[in-house]
Amino acid sequence: MHMEEGVPQERRGRMAEFESKYFGKISYGPEAVIEFPAGLPGFEQERRFLLIQQPVNRPLAFLQSLNRPELCFVTIPVRVAAPDYSIRLSAEEARLLGIEEGTEAGAGGELLCLGIVAVEEDGSATVNLRAPLVIHWARRLGVQAIPEECGYSHRHPLEAPQEAGCL
Repeated sequence: MHMEEGVPQERRGRMAEFESKYFGKISYGPEAVIEFPAGLPGFEQERRFLLIQQPVNRPLAFLQSLNRPELCFVTIPVRVAAPDYSIRLSAEEARLLGIEEGTEAGAGGELLCLGIVAVEEDGSATVNLRAPLVIHWARRLGVQAIPEECGYSHRHPLEAPQEAGCL
């Protein structure tokens, strides 16, 4: 899998390779790495990730750790699950992303807002809208935002997309 598609030639760096448990050998440049300066809750030592997108799995995207081949989070843009989604980032979250305090995430723009997907025992899927991953795409920095006040659930039901004409 090649991670530099769509990256201008002048931004491409020396290629590295990583062996993922789920995707096999991945080639990527330094500009593809997303840094989570504070790590993720429960995975504080995991700070470097790749966001892997495959057309066949859209709208899902996979956040693959570059430290642990077996650690990969299934994610989905929060607006797929909740079209009006928006949260206000804390001062610390904004600082880690290098943006203004009070910035809202979820409305698009320079911030990518993803929810981590979980498959329940009964086979249904939920998405964590309570603590989304917020990625500043241009800076390649990310945080898991945990707002003090939030009307969203950490187990929001994820509905399967309806395919027209399929029975």
